[in-house]
Amino acid sequence: MDEKQHWESVYESKNADAVSWYQPHLVKSLQLIQNAETNREAQIIDVGGGESSLVDDLIDDGYRNICVLDISEKALDVCRIRLGEKAAKVNWLAANISSAELPSKFFDVWHDRAVFHFLTSEEQRINYVLQVSKAVKSGGHVIVATFGPQGPEKCSGLTTMRYDADSLHDQFGTRFRLVESATELHVTPFGTTQQFLYCYCKLEN
Repeated sequence: MDEKQHWESVYESKNADAVSWYQPHLVKSLQLIQNAETNREAQIIDVGGGESSLVDDLIDDGYRNICVLDISEKALDVCRIRLGEKAAKVNWLAANISSAELPSKFFDVWHDRAVFHFLTSEEQRINYVLQVSKAVKSGGHVIVATFGPQGPEKCSGLTTMRYDADSLHDQFGTRFRLVESATELHVTPFGTTQQFLYCYCKLEN
């Protein structure tokens, strides 16, 4: 089963609140985006947005240029249905981030919660960082959340990578100036905990 088939199967078989990474609201992500970019006209991409409610909260907070990318068309459909008429305000992109065609130097904010830690090969991670470097404006904001050092080694049947702030920043390189990092203990819908690491960087020239 390839990546797309895997994630389509996950979202076909489970409700939005029945996956381990589910949160009713991505409070930390929203806070980081709000602190990084106060301009509500900013171009924001949520990579691996899936069925997440982050897009709902961004719209409600007045952000007007939001792109949600996910490998699963099913996940995006669930999100569109939930938003109703508001869905027309969002650019939806069903694609694998490693090969997605993104506009050059376009986004002010790149947000990813729980995609990067599924990239277990060096080639996948290099392609991802190249995508960020090409698509984010100079001076733009890059917010990536992965499993932390005490996070799970597997998720949704897949092996995951775990990072601390230094090792995650090392994946991106010196052009990405680390502004802030934080860990969060996420309580899953099943009552277990997962350690997440958030890193916020600015992309420099």
